[in-house]
Amino acid sequence: MAPLIQQFLQDNNFETKVCVTAQHREMLDQVLDFFEIIPDFDLNLMRPNQNLYSLTATIIENMKPVLDEVKPDYVYVHGDTTTSMAVGIAAFYSGAKICHIEAGLRTFNRQYPFPEEFNRQLTGKIADYHFSPTTLSERNLLAENIHKNNIIVTGNTVIDALLYGIEKVNSENFKDQEIEGLKELLDFDKRIILVTGHRRENHGEGLINICSALKTIAEENPDVQIIYPVHLNPNVKGPVNEILSNIDNINLVSPLAYPAFIWLMEKSYLIITDSGGIQEEAPSLGKPVLVTRTTTERPEAVDEGTVILVGSNVSEIMQNTRKLLNDTDYYNKMSLLHNPYGDGKASERIVNYIKTL
Repeated sequence: MAPLIQQFLQDNNFETKVCVTAQHREMLDQVLDFFEIIPDFDLNLMRPNQNLYSLTATIIENMKPVLDEVKPDYVYVHGDTTTSMAVGIAAFYSGAKICHIEAGLRTFNRQYPFPEEFNRQLTGKIADYHFSPTTLSERNLLAENIHKNNIIVTGNTVIDALLYGIEKVNSENFKDQEIEGLKELLDFDKRIILVTGHRRENHGEGLINICSALKTIAEENPDVQIIYPVHLNPNVKGPVNEILSNIDNINLVSPLAYPAFIWLMEKSYLIITDSGGIQEEAPSLGKPVLVTRTTTERPEAVDEGTVILVGSNVSEIMQNTRKLLNDTDYYNKMSLLHNPYGDGKASERIVNYIKTL
């Protein structure tokens, strides 16, 4: 949402108010700082041991006084978070028009990913205007009887944010402690494999398999350095630390802030992840992606060949990693493929559209 907020704030046709729920406090604060955004409303709803029941109810209840005060014509929500779904409900109750950014992504299985697939499907039912990243996501919405006039294909704002961010972290006057720490940690004579993983569907046996594959990759390829920012969830930290600790060319680090993470993506040779956003971002940087999921709401990348689904299957992870490490022509072909998710102008298209209403 950051580049869209910036675009609105620069336009005198609109009065723009920013509200955050702080569903992920630490992640949120560093992004707000990086993009120089000051929220008008900070609900600060993060609580220890919070569950989906209490979070959903709390967001809806706490949005009411904000909506009563602002009386917005339009409320913009993004993607598939519980915040987006619950704010969409609250905005509907208030009478505002709901605008869904990154609309139309589907796996068509409400359990994978959980609860994100349910969140985005429900948000799609609530929304008045649907800003889809691709023509495939547009087709998904048309199949759900969303009127074509209310769907606008814009590309994804995540690419806008990435291109802005990469330019900023590479500028001479930008200083970041995490990036400086990574520069000391990384051996740039080695090819760097960036790993992330947090999806619930991989907890347990799936994550154990992924870590086992990473261990073998590291042992077979001493000229490779694997760096893994480990999610704080105990279901992730436990097996990752047990299997991958004390391996010379594997570095387990704390979760990275957005500036350091996109900097690291740019420096990586390839990426192994179960993240949705990285499937869109990495191709813009020419980085092949192995996706440790069996389904994805972003099949455009699979169709284009910029990502490969490997699930948590050890042999699939190993086979595809070996090919990318050992077959230069194959790697170059994959890294140069077209990114189907946008050109960095999605925010501009969204703002221009709303001016026509």
